[in-house]
Amino acid sequence: MSLTLLATTHRVAPGLLTWKAWDALRSAGRVLARPGHPLLPYLRDAGVTAEETAVPDPAALVAAAREADVVWIAAPEGDEDLMRAVGALVVGDPLDVEVLHGSYDLPGARLLDLVAVMERLRRECPWDREQTHETLVPYLLEESYEVLDTIENGDYGALREELGDVLMQVAFHSEVAAERTDDTAFTIDDVAAGIVDKLVRRHPHVFADVAVAGADEVNANWEQIKAAERAAKSGADASALDGVPMGQPALSLAAQLQRRAGRAGAPGELAPTAAETGNDLGIRLFALVREAADRGLDAEAELRAVSRVFRDRVRAWERRRAHD
Repeated sequence: MSLTLLATTHRVAPGLLTWKAWDALRSAGRVLARPGHPLLPYLRDAGVTAEETAVPDPAALVAAAREADVVWIAAPEGDEDLMRAVGALVVGDPLDVEVLHGSYDLPGARLLDLVAVMERLRRECPWDREQTHETLVPYLLEESYEVLDTIENGDYGALREELGDVLMQVAFHSEVAAERTDDTAFTIDDVAAGIVDKLVRRHPHVFADVAVAGADEVNANWEQIKAAERAAKSGADASALDGVPMGQPALSLAAQLQRRAGRAGAPGELAPTAAETGNDLGIRLFALVREAADRGLDAEAELRAVSRVFRDRVRAWERRRAHD
């Protein structure tokens, strides 16, 4: 006789079990499960009779297994306390006890938990319930900059947490959008589908029959595909600068505008002059961004690096002054 504790995951649709799990269920003398267990309808469809019962006393479950092969179907979230109690009872006992995993999480399955948590927070938390796309903007920016900070500091141990905070913002915005009833509504599945379609479309050398000799050709193809997308979206009004977010920090904005214009073949004399803007300082900053690009540097990153040195020196000065 034997006792099989069948464990499943709530992140996989009920009924999607391994062959070994179905074989154990069909061959068992008794199959026990909680009332309302999500597997019950699928067991009935498969011709497996399950007895619905509350969580049994561990000793009673072991006793039943001495009389017949018993399968206890654990709750989707697990029955760890029951499993540990059964294990303690059968130490040194000849009874065959097995924990059988009938389904496993696929890569990315924990994203389903994130969606479920955000749905519940939106329903039950007064603060989360009040948020809008507009009120969430500062948090998205803050979390994005914290990711940047951990990377620039080489703090890869903290990077996972910071990326999680950004991912939460994506899930939050998607949940807010899913509640709308007009044609602007979308779900997180729509967000994922959109980026998957874009990645496949922009990587024909991976997902189609386009051949490339290296990263430079990949970049060239990418720009051609993006140009075609802009033309399809905006028609005759399409511009190489479409999609550049004007709200980003000024140095990175200038760098991105210059990159886009350069790829489109725009002549250098299009750069603004002090006579046109009345702002000599801005003109010089714009030129420095171009100089940084010519030297293969990122002006935004370079200024942040210098700013960090300045920050450290000010803090050291403050400490010295405090000890004087």
